[in-house]
Amino acid sequence: MSGLSGKARERLLYLISPIALILLWQVLLMLGIGDRRFIPAPSDIAVRFVTLVASGELALHVGITLYRVALGFVIGVVPAVAMGLLMAMFKPVRIFFDPLIAALFPIPKVALMPLLLLAFGFGDASKIALVATAVFFPVIINTYAGAANIERLYWDVAKNYGASPMVMFTRIVFFGALPLIFAGLKIALAVSFVVLVAAEFVAAKTGIGYLIWNSWELLQVDFMFVGIVVIGILGLITSVLFQELERIVIPWKAE
Repeated sequence: MSGLSGKARERLLYLISPIALILLWQVLLMLGIGDRRFIPAPSDIAVRFVTLVASGELALHVGITLYRVALGFVIGVVPAVAMGLLMAMFKPVRIFFDPLIAALFPIPKVALMPLLLLAFGFGDASKIALVATAVFFPVIINTYAGAANIERLYWDVAKNYGASPMVMFTRIVFFGALPLIFAGLKIALAVSFVVLVAAEFVAAKTGIGYLIWNSWELLQVDFMFVGIVVIGILGLITSVLFQELERIVIPWKAE
């Protein structure tokens, strides 16, 4: 690793822990620790993975889940960021929304699924609405925290130079809050997969959640683990993408 650049070493180290976990999992089962009927080895899962990929079934389920996550994520994040920044800039806005957030945030978002099914039906709209609702709260809370903790000096300098509210919003508050906004986005992305897969268990006929639940009902444990592993892989990939995006968007942030 001595010949690698700093970033290359970081990326390599980032992959070591999941690879080590997979190898340990395989070795333990090969040694007879665990029942492969209920906990298949990574090699067994790989065989089923290839089968699902060859049939096109896995691509269908992954594509639909990613579509629901992406659309719900954007719909929930955009207003959350805007409202979080406005709460930091204007006290009346904060006073108005604080009790609503405090009351609604603790409600398990999956518990809203029956209501969303009544409102939007059993199609994609109800799942997208669930994701949007779930990602809204961590993003707005982190956005407000990031904007509220900007040093007062920057606010005063901008006001002294006659900065308009729009300039304050786009140049001072937004960029000052970006580090915590990204922290909220990472949390929200993980939450979006959790709530969506849970919703797909019982209210969908497509998606990775449906694949996992249907495989469990048919006692196809290896297919079920394919879905679980795919969710983990998607989480890893999206986390890496967010880290790279954060490097580009916030180059001044200390590593």
